[in-house]
Amino acid sequence: MRLDKFLKVSRIIKRRALAKEVAGQGRILINDKVAKSSTNVGVNDHIEIRFGNKTLVIKVDQLLDTTKKDDAERMYTIVSENYEQDFRK
Repeated sequence: MRLDKFLKVSRIIKRRALAKEVAGQGRILINDKVAKSSTNVGVNDHIEIRFGNKTLVIKVDQLLDTTKKDDAERMYTIVSENYEQDFRK
């Protein structure tokens, strides 16, 4: 399954176009390699996404073409969720 579709179906990112934009900026890694929106995602892959001051790392548990809201959370496990501090104050 394509990365942009996985992020949309799993509801990590709400829209596929936004997932494509984030990937195009080099802010998504799959197994420690920069990923494009067309990169294939497989079960047990680790995906790291940088959202501004937050970094989310997930492990892919299953791939589903469509999901309901409750099933979307079963597609992945959160490995870590880190927030960067702003020390410029």
